[in-house]
Amino acid sequence: MVAKQIVTTFTEGTRETKTVPLPVRIDKDHQELYLLNLYPEIQYQEIQYFGGAITDAVAATLEKLPAELSAEVIRSYFGADGIGYRFIRTHLDSCDFATEPYAAVEDPEDTQFNTFSLNRVENRIIYWIKEAYKAAGERLPVMLSPWSPPAFMKTNGSRIGGGRLKKEYYSAWARYICRYVREFINRGINVTAISIQNEPNATQTWDSCLFTPEEERTFLKDYLYPALKEAALSDIQIYIWDHNKERMVDRACKVIDDSTADMVSGIAFHWYSGDHFDAVRIVSELFPDKHLVFSEGCIEYSRFDTNQLRNAQMYGHDMIGNFAAGMDGFIDWNICLNEHGGPNYVGNYCEAPIICDTENKALYDKLSFHYISHFSSYIQPKARHIATTIYSNEIEQVAFSNPDGSTVVIIMNQAKAEKPVSLRMNGNLIDSKLPPCSISTIVIE
Repeated sequence: MVAKQIVTTFTEGTRETKTVPLPVRIDKDHQELYLLNLYPEIQYQEIQYFGGAITDAVAATLEKLPAELSAEVIRSYFGADGIGYRFIRTHLDSCDFATEPYAAVEDPEDTQFNTFSLNRVENRIIYWIKEAYKAAGERLPVMLSPWSPPAFMKTNGSRIGGGRLKKEYYSAWARYICRYVREFINRGINVTAISIQNEPNATQTWDSCLFTPEEERTFLKDYLYPALKEAALSDIQIYIWDHNKERMVDRACKVIDDSTADMVSGIAFHWYSGDHFDAVRIVSELFPDKHLVFSEGCIEYSRFDTNQLRNAQMYGHDMIGNFAAGMDGFIDWNICLNEHGGPNYVGNYCEAPIICDTENKALYDKLSFHYISHFSSYIQPKARHIATTIYSNEIEQVAFSNPDGSTVVIIMNQAKAEKPVSLRMNGNLIDSKLPPCSISTIVIE
């Protein structure tokens, strides 16, 4: 048995990441203190992927960089020497992280979608998805998520400000989504999943649309799923909810029943309303055959400042808690943004793990990028979450068994004091020290 610790610290604004070998010894004295017990024989959910969103804002930002810098951003996530992203989410028509609102069809008289056009999307989002493909050396899977139907299909006559899908447009909207998926596929994009509606419980000052649980269920059962089948797209995974965790139990229980269970591949969720890790756990217990995917999260400048350590710890805390509760896929929000946290046509500025200074032509990798990497660079696809116990709740941790036989443990110490820990597995002990305000990945082979 061989073990190493990759540890990241952040002191006085300076990040340091180093790798150190760890001693392995026999647990002959039956140590009781400072233990982190690992039980690789007790396994839970299989991990699907790590990924990020390529939005209109991402594309607009990359366009303003020299080619070598935009390529570096893409490689940092998707390249062989990147942090292991193997999934992409993007929006169907515009979202808040776009430079303007838009739709593929704007004409309310065009019921057959003869004017359907992806020219704007093709030159931006699709282009950069293909650049990610080049960096990855494969056609990575993509999830499409709508923020709003076209304005003429909604009760409020606008893409923004909530509103609802008019009943008479349920069929047309389902066909519209199918057309969008097919057009992406025809352009070489490997669309494997859709969500029904981004944040269906929120009225926003940007693209948004409300769906009650009953409306989402009806649209799924009577319109969207039949439309996908008719369009020969029945292999597309469908995710419900795509909103915060505090009501994901309620939504899952009201949408998934005997008539819809086979239609729903999983439940997507965000983090903006708080931890609610028990909600993820409850859904995983009630619906063990469904994927649980974190589909969006970011640091909102309207709520938080640019404190790198605190922001990175938000990622570490949420990822550990969600994985421990049953999450099997992680998709961050914008992979990069400009120096203002945009562009964004409604001023909803946020931080991204990589910030691009489009004025001075420079890249800044935030501490959050490296915290995410502690997970995504070491947890392999098809890894299994394994059982653990820990001696102190001051230490947050989660562990996985990789397909190659290695064991990966992510440990975060948010305290301002060093913490000792001894990993116990299969009669062996691995001694480590966790520096204050640090995150560590321990790999055991």
